[in-house]
Amino acid sequence: MRRAAPQTAAILLIAAALVSHVQAAPDKVWSGLVMAENVEKPQPVPQSLQSIEKTLVALFGYNQFNVIGESNKSLQTGDEDWLAISKYFSLQVDANGVTESGYELNLKLYQDKQLLLQTDTKLSRQSPLVIKGPQVGSGQLLLVLIVDEGGAKKDSQRVHHRRRESNELVNAWHRVKHAIRRALP
Repeated sequence: MRRAAPQTAAILLIAAALVSHVQAAPDKVWSGLVMAENVEKPQPVPQSLQSIEKTLVALFGYNQFNVIGESNKSLQTGDEDWLAISKYFSLQVDANGVTESGYELNLKLYQDKQLLLQTDTKLSRQSPLVIKGPQVGSGQLLLVLIVDEGGAKKDSQRVHHRRRESNELVNAWHRVKHAIRRALP
């Protein structure tokens, strides 16, 4: 019986090391306040929106998209808060936890200090979140949030990598569980 205790402790230490090794890197979220307009000579889309340019044009019908405020946030716990600020508007993002597919968020859009919009939503790791804001002059304000803005190829590699890490973690857990069962009387 005394011999089983040190073996069990060693197995638990190995399991803890495996879990800490397998944990995924934090997600990065790009948040932007985007002014969408139709102009005679549109400028190129900013790099932060290039991956979703066709979607924005198809959904909203505008030919120019300017980022007027933005924020990049690395999410460690899924409970972080951040702001994307422009001259007149600000987007406050309160992350309220992580799910298997993304993040639970509370969004607040302000014009100066006046609250224009407050909503609870989900931000998926697989697709951006775009919310149509108020009309501003001849254009439309858009709220855009994108997880790990690296593009589809990088996203699919990350998802595949997470699946592999998850499988390694599950397999390691099963090995530890069986070793503990064998070590106990």
